[in-house]
Amino acid sequence: MSVRKYLTGSEFAVKEKVDPDSLTATKLMTEDQDRTVVFEDLNGGVAVGNLFSTREKIAKAMGIGRGDIVKRMIHAIDNPVDTETVQDPEFRYSELPLDLTALPICRYFPEDGGRYISSGVIVAEYGGKKNVSFHRMMIMGPDRIAVRLVPRHLYTMYNNAKKDGVELKVSICIGARPEVLLAAATSTAYDADEMRIASSLVMEASGNPLKVGQCDNGLFVPSETDYVFEGRISFETASEGPFVDITGTYDYVREQPVIKIEKIWACKDPVMQLLLPGGNEHYLFMGLPREPVIFKTVQQTVPRTHAVRLTEGGCCWLHGVVSITKNKEGDGVNAIMAAFSGHPSMKHVIVVDEDVDIFDDRQVEWAVATRFQAGRIVTIPGAAGSSLDPSAEGSTWKMGIDATVPLSMDRKLFEKAKLE
Repeated sequence: MSVRKYLTGSEFAVKEKVDPDSLTATKLMTEDQDRTVVFEDLNGGVAVGNLFSTREKIAKAMGIGRGDIVKRMIHAIDNPVDTETVQDPEFRYSELPLDLTALPICRYFPEDGGRYISSGVIVAEYGGKKNVSFHRMMIMGPDRIAVRLVPRHLYTMYNNAKKDGVELKVSICIGARPEVLLAAATSTAYDADEMRIASSLVMEASGNPLKVGQCDNGLFVPSETDYVFEGRISFETASEGPFVDITGTYDYVREQPVIKIEKIWACKDPVMQLLLPGGNEHYLFMGLPREPVIFKTVQQTVPRTHAVRLTEGGCCWLHGVVSITKNKEGDGVNAIMAAFSGHPSMKHVIVVDEDVDIFDDRQVEWAVATRFQAGRIVTIPGAAGSSLDPSAEGSTWKMGIDATVPLSMDRKLFEKAKLE
């Protein structure tokens, strides 16, 4: 019962029956994305939206402060922990009828190719390598899903298995704890095991490693997961999409592999987690795991790096803010270059002094207004950027703003007046 333990009873409850194709769930989630919404009857089941739609919610679920998420993730990446296997995992409470169309899974936008699983992470293993990763999945029938595979680790596993004439075994987890979701979205080396990163995050929070249980297909998945689908990525392909991606615009239709589902497991009183495409929760689980990489990259160039944030206004992907204390003039520009190196998809970054709260957009804009002149703008033409940016034309222009106080000037001229 991973999802239910994060519900307090104060959520906005929708008691009436909700048709999964009516777009009602999207309308209610977008009204106030800070508000958690519980659908008590979505296609006959219980679902929740906006569960982790703010940094504060994620941090609270992990037992830490908002500003500690990045440092906690850096520690977990550098210090992975083995998981603990349990014999009676919670997700195996019951085996459900093999019918995906009967579950509380919805269509989010009018032009979507179908109902979508947007919060699911896929667990796979092949050739001694393990992977846990996010993928959007379009329901095609009672036991078939079209899955979007981008050229990363699961894509590599799938192609290696395909070359060997083997259909890749997978388990799809929905309703996993936030530590698992953050680890699943983390960019790691191919040899790394994201489940051990999640286990480290859980260990830091609770003193115990992540508990996992074995599926019938042999794969180990988090015990506290509301739904687990066992299946195989087949050699069959199908048209997947359209689907609203992180920028809030429709991604186009592609031929993608089809997952054939063989079993559906559920914990006691399961709750389907809905993740609003192009919404704040989508932003955070895609962008937050990039922040530790940016932090470490900038810190190698500017030792006194304090915080990094990919901003919600930039979809937590295209725009960032970095807080530093300069040792020498030029550190701001070096931080800009390092930030782009740490996250190549980012196209705009602002570097500010340590007295500016990077989680407050107004303070960041104030720093640009009072500590920056356009003549010091850093531009990089013809760089590789994000395929999710609809304005990109093959390559992209990148822009950096050094909104730090020049060391040659009197800092008092740039500080806000204080009463004490």
